[in-house]
Amino acid sequence: MLRLISFIGILAFAAIAWALSEHRRQVPWRTVLVGLALQLALGALVFLAPPTRIALLWLNDGVATLLGVSLEGARFVFGPLVAGPGQPGSIGFVLAFQVLPIAIFFSALTAAAYRLGLLQPVVRAFGWLFHRTLGISGAEAMSSAANLVVGVESALAIRPYLARMTRSELLVVLATGMATVASTVLGLYMFTLQGVFPAIGGHLISATLISIPAAIVVAKLLIPETGVPETAGALPPQPSSDEGGVMAAVLAGATEGVKLVVGIAAGLIAILGLVALVDVGFAAGSRWLGLAEPITLTGLLGLAFTPFAALLGLDRQDIAAAARLLGVRAVQTEFVAFQQLATLAGQGSLTPRTVVIMSYALCGFAHLASLAIFVGGTAALVPERRKDLAALGAKALLAATLATLMTASVAGVFCRGDETAFVASN
Repeated sequence: MLRLISFIGILAFAAIAWALSEHRRQVPWRTVLVGLALQLALGALVFLAPPTRIALLWLNDGVATLLGVSLEGARFVFGPLVAGPGQPGSIGFVLAFQVLPIAIFFSALTAAAYRLGLLQPVVRAFGWLFHRTLGISGAEAMSSAANLVVGVESALAIRPYLARMTRSELLVVLATGMATVASTVLGLYMFTLQGVFPAIGGHLISATLISIPAAIVVAKLLIPETGVPETAGALPPQPSSDEGGVMAAVLAGATEGVKLVVGIAAGLIAILGLVALVDVGFAAGSRWLGLAEPITLTGLLGLAFTPFAALLGLDRQDIAAAARLLGVRAVQTEFVAFQQLATLAGQGSLTPRTVVIMSYALCGFAHLASLAIFVGGTAALVPERRKDLAALGAKALLAATLATLMTASVAGVFCRGDETAFVASN
């Protein structure tokens, strides 16, 4: 029954996008139907096919190994501050020293792999897959595929074409970026959840992969293509990597990682502070109304997300907690939501099925802070389209949110509930 609800959820999220479409009669139904089928096919491969499950565990092992060495540099720089709770010399959990440096390491590693030419064939292959199966333009396909490796930087893969892209294409660029997570932050989420979900690394990778066609489907429902894209017939050539050796790429990647870490820290400080300020106002209003418990922003958002959480096919007793996590992600970023998911899972407050499905649902930059990051970052590459990009921001956030929910529903269709018990191979 729960799997059936998850399947209904996939159709419901697509129906919501269609109801809000700018041109309902011009929806490219072939793209939509093939995109839905592609998501289900990927979901079946991830959850049902033994070779794929083994491959995911291998990927998880690889990420876990990288995670194990990622803090060695931080230990040399920060000393005992890097020691986590329970480790010798630990002063307790300190996000800035024990988690955020992971992003610097993964950013440097990604830059080195790109400089060595290891990632371009992967991006090209998935770009070809999305272009041929979904019938989208080459630029849309390459930008979407680049999200498997990077985040807002995915627009760099199609920079020469951004100025002439249609509104529909621009929405796909923004939506796919906000509905996925970059490899540079993959380690952060795995670090947070590996204690309760040992194979989380492989599933986060699969969540990003499934979310790409999901975001394309939702984007094309919201703003169907009414023009003629410049790259409608073929994939554009990939830009060459910057000049310089591998070490130069490592240092450049590390520098970008520092910017990412500063951005994450600054965003958390500002957003969590603002949420607390709003809650102070709600608390004052609650006292004035004589309420037994104060109203909170996340509580209100949890109520708003309850119908969406119910469509994911969760166990009934978990729907309220899941809705609250979606509300937390919307305003406090996915990192805070993942932390709360790990806490709830560690306490046994959620069933294993819910933990798996919510891992997929939260795997994306679909929150308010990402509006400035993705719209602003893309606008910096093509200033002449700044107004168009800003006007698309709200639709991109909606598309990304619906896409991550659709991806979670796909996981719900195939999830058996025992995935959290899988351990990496020895």
